[in-house]
Amino acid sequence: MDVNTNSVLALARTPEGKKMIRYSMVSVVSVAVSQIVLFTTYTVGRLASAVMCNFIACTVATVPSYYLNRTWAWGKSGKSHLWREVVPFWALAFLGLGFSLWAVDYAESHAHHFTHNHFWTGIIVNAASLSAFGVLWVGKFVIFNKVLFVHHPENLPEALDGRTGLPT
Repeated sequence: MDVNTNSVLALARTPEGKKMIRYSMVSVVSVAVSQIVLFTTYTVGRLASAVMCNFIACTVATVPSYYLNRTWAWGKSGKSHLWREVVPFWALAFLGLGFSLWAVDYAESHAHHFTHNHFWTGIIVNAASLSAFGVLWVGKFVIFNKVLFVHHPENLPEALDGRTGLPT
């Protein structure tokens, strides 16, 4: 596959390319929120275990992620449908959370092989969380784009037009 500047710019100008850019920007916001909350609660505040602090961080970051993805990245408006948008989005978020919880637990459990300093353990935990969500990032884009926030032609019945999320 030949990737050059002109082809990347051409893709960025398409509706699909613009959606990818907006999804990426939402991900940057979500990652920043999650990493800051995790670092603050685990490394600085030492409030709980890495697993519990990661749970808090992911939960906090998922709220703006949902609204930014729905409204800005995919251009959806109106009320969110609980079973067609909210529940599937949070299910994907918790799938990512499960993978991330395993990663931070593993990192916290094995960090003592590299350091006995809590600050550096915190850095390792943050890196594990970031890596876990990075692996899932592409898959989530495909699911959001092809299933969750799909726009369908206007001549379909409301239940299938994409404004309400998944078809019934």
